[in-house]
Amino acid sequence: MEELRSFSPSLRFFIQLTNDIQTGVILQYIFIVILSVIVYRLGFAKKLPLGKNIVIYFSLCIGCILMLFFSYALPIAEGLGVAALLLIIYKIRLHQSKRQVNSEVSGGK
Repeated sequence: MEELRSFSPSLRFFIQLTNDIQTGVILQYIFIVILSVIVYRLGFAKKLPLGKNIVIYFSLCIGCILMLFFSYALPIAEGLGVAALLLIIYKIRLHQSKRQVNSEVSGGK
């Protein structure tokens, strides 16, 4: 287990969870893709036609392969998790703020 010290914490977790490096790497890739989709949807997504969405998500999956290579030594998945958490908090606060403004406008009339 000493050779796992050079891996990032999330990759180390998946390898220890499955007791297999290949399965751990596949789980890490899936985890990175899911977090990337969440960050994209919460922060950058706009209404697009189906064909453009397919191209964007396909490109995202290809880009996640590069992030997977970086995640061997860097905390890529952890950073995506923090970004997703911050965007979730931002969206919740934005929704509450809009609801409060709408209730003030309708309550003042």
